[in-house]
Amino acid sequence: MRDNNFKRNDNKGAKSLGKVSGNGRSFDKGRDNDHGRDFGKDRYKNRRNDSADDEEIEIPADSLAIEGRNAVVEAFRSGKTIDKLYVLDGCTDGAVSTIRREAKKAGTIVKFVSRERLDQISITGKHQGVIAFAAAYDYSEIEDIFAKAEAEGKAPFVLILDNIEDPHNLGAIIRSANVAGAHGVIIPKNRAVGLTATVAKTSAGALNYTPVVKVTNISKTIEDLKKRGMWFVCADMDGKPMYDLDLTGPIGLVIGNEGSGVSRLVREKCDMIASIPVNGEIESLNASVAAGVLAYEIVRQRRVKEV
Repeated sequence: MRDNNFKRNDNKGAKSLGKVSGNGRSFDKGRDNDHGRDFGKDRYKNRRNDSADDEEIEIPADSLAIEGRNAVVEAFRSGKTIDKLYVLDGCTDGAVSTIRREAKKAGTIVKFVSRERLDQISITGKHQGVIAFAAAYDYSEIEDIFAKAEAEGKAPFVLILDNIEDPHNLGAIIRSANVAGAHGVIIPKNRAVGLTATVAKTSAGALNYTPVVKVTNISKTIEDLKKRGMWFVCADMDGKPMYDLDLTGPIGLVIGNEGSGVSRLVREKCDMIASIPVNGEIESLNASVAAGVLAYEIVRQRRVKEV
């Protein structure tokens, strides 16, 4: 089974893009290197014209801005992960149509906005009707997780995060995952924080060593990984005490949203539901703390089984 399950895919499409040449320019962490201007929500709000249309522009924190048609299309074709794409409303010429096709293939969120809105968030003033926001850091693939486990000669151990929204929580979980020896972290594409500079800083460098995979559908991903022999346990205060569950073998630990916990659809896909015994007056733990506690129960049980 291991020969099939741990085969590495060396043809991964995602590669580091760096600065993009062409009519557009990219700005890491929101700074215009020529003029030293900060790019972000504060600057956007200061420039906002109250008489403009009400289209809301959500700028991913600490992301990489890519402006201009050539720059954006090359970013897509290079495999760069594009979180959001803003396109001039009503623009249907060939170049923009090509960009929209690339965005559809990549599963990127596309928003149509007015020229005034694009002008407000543009740094170069030459956006040509398109501005993309890319992840500050590249994502890995599922195969990278299995390859890492195979290299260590261990059963796969992954953390799956169901709509974690706080970048500090995500960074802390990635750090705990690395220290606990997890082989990777899986996050959803939508309604969750991505790999921002804040996440990288909070991870204390763990992001450089722990594969993080972004997927379209968490439930479907769990189903696919089950076919590869994995079991899944989710954290929930109504579950069985973690000490009473067998958390050894190829396992995925599912941690839910900070407020609502694991969603119903994802919870139904899990094989076990684990609770953390609480002895004080507070009934629940922060998501990142809960992830660390459960991850180390998995570590403990694995060590006991190896003895």
